[in-house]
Amino acid sequence: MTVILMILTAAGFLIFSVIKSRKKTKEGAKMAGKMLLNTFIEVAGIMAIVGLVLAALPPELIQKLLGNANTALSTISGAIIGTVTIMPAIIAFPLAKSLYISGAHLTAVAPFLTTLTMAGLATMPVEVEHFGKRFTIVRNGLSFVAALAIAFMMGVFL
Repeated sequence: MTVILMILTAAGFLIFSVIKSRKKTKEGAKMAGKMLLNTFIEVAGIMAIVGLVLAALPPELIQKLLGNANTALSTISGAIIGTVTIMPAIIAFPLAKSLYISGAHLTAVAPFLTTLTMAGLATMPVEVEHFGKRFTIVRNGLSFVAALAIAFMMGVFL
């Protein structure tokens, strides 16, 4: 029902826009079409990258690193992997879901995602250059600890 309401609302605004200015509506529609195409290409690329990563990492390895019986070790492994990996969050979230489905513990996926977006060894040289060594080390260290705290809380509450 919500989707129908959204479509009707969009159609109403489109009709209003055409009445107000056909030229601007046409230009806007062209821009929207280009944006839709670019978004489609990005999403297809993301799906391909996630597929390649999952094909390169056998489920047994994922299970061993992020889903073994020792949840604490899996959690730390997830945090370390996220810290050394560099990828945009738009790729990381579908990948995290796939890792979870492949057998990774939720408490290992949480710090993976958190450190992936908050900490990073790959970006440290640039960060040191712009913000200084002390700030970079403190920020990354706190981010790593925060990721472990978030994983612990997820383990407790979920």
